[in-house]
Amino acid sequence: MNRIKGLLALHSPGRGPKTHHTSFTKTWPSASTLSHAAKSSVSVGKEIDYYSKFSPSPLSMKQFLDFGSENACERTSFAFLRQELPVRLANIMKEINLLPDNLLSTPSVRLVQSWYMQSFQEILEFKDKNADDEKITYDFTDAVIKIRNRHNDVIPTMAQGLGEYKETYGTDPVVSQNVQYFLDRFYMSRISIRMLLNQHTLLFGGNVKVNPAHPNQIGSIDPNCHVSEVIKDAYENARNLCDRYYMNSPELILEEFNVKEPRKPVTVVYVPSHLYHMVFELFKNAMRATMELYGDTTKYPPIRLQIALGTEDLTVKLSDRGGGVPLRKIERLFTYTYSTAPPPSIDGSLAAPLAGYGYGLPISRLYARYFQGDLKLYSLEGYGTDAVIYIRALSTESIERLPVYNKSAWKHYKTIHEADDWCVPSKEPKDMTTFRSF
Repeated sequence: MNRIKGLLALHSPGRGPKTHHTSFTKTWPSASTLSHAAKSSVSVGKEIDYYSKFSPSPLSMKQFLDFGSENACERTSFAFLRQELPVRLANIMKEINLLPDNLLSTPSVRLVQSWYMQSFQEILEFKDKNADDEKITYDFTDAVIKIRNRHNDVIPTMAQGLGEYKETYGTDPVVSQNVQYFLDRFYMSRISIRMLLNQHTLLFGGNVKVNPAHPNQIGSIDPNCHVSEVIKDAYENARNLCDRYYMNSPELILEEFNVKEPRKPVTVVYVPSHLYHMVFELFKNAMRATMELYGDTTKYPPIRLQIALGTEDLTVKLSDRGGGVPLRKIERLFTYTYSTAPPPSIDGSLAAPLAGYGYGLPISRLYARYFQGDLKLYSLEGYGTDAVIYIRALSTESIERLPVYNKSAWKHYKTIHEADDWCVPSKEPKDMTTFRSF
């Protein structure tokens, strides 16, 4: 609680612009109206510049937990979020503007930008409101829910914008590298913002304060998340998809190793939906690889999963015998829009349920990294793949990993990528008869 109050002291913004709502008529807007709109846009731009100068304030899992369980005060949450949300939004909005103009001009990216701009302005409306007024805190919670819903389709919409760009302008190595860097940061920022929105909404939105489906959860966090239960749930759902498409599926062999409390199930303070997302994605990949490698055989090698809880890390290792992938393709699997499966059809009628648009693995890795963990792939080409999820065992060490807009980030987009300083091997054998000695 003291930490959250301390974070409030980090920001002392001045008065922001008042928002104006202009009604549209059939007549052309007057010069004064256009001038006013331009001034309003400039004013919002100044607010974005101002808030982007602050660094986001990362919270630990323990701080999320303590705040929600011991001191769940809507006024304190309101006071923190009305300062922190504009900072996180402004930081990533500044980076969006560094994308290539041709990408920014695509309809889908412009739509995403408009969502962020609208959400930023709506939060700023509460900047100077009285936190002790129940009507104000109620309206704020309502605004938070609207913002969360508005951003539901950010990932597919941004993906569509990239598709529009590639279709029109093709691919460029430098642009691809910058876009990969941006999307990792953009989606990580989105995960963090949704975490804040969800916590506030689940704790203070609606009349029911305890979720009957998950009575022990503090917002979206389970202080005693049973890892094996989440994994079994993800496996069963992935298996149902696999059975529907391939008429069969690999079995699961699950083992648990609890160093802290031997013979007891492994539990951790974590967000079950994040863990589910990661494991479900890995199960889908493992099942599809296994089914396609072994074809119409009646027996498939099982997927083996091991859970190990140590003093610092909780590790989940998923092993399949789906044939693996070459080393040169491992990192490519974490590239946005890269998928080993054919792209799904627009209407979904011909889409394989275990295949996506190529965002599954990179987004899953971001979920793992969000609280200082990681997701790694180790492949034995010709045999199978091991996917390993690392999660911090201690809630005090599980701290948000947040992108910051600063000079270092700006340079990444503006630096001209020069030639590699390692020699690139030629695919043709060198003609030694032409080799010149010095």
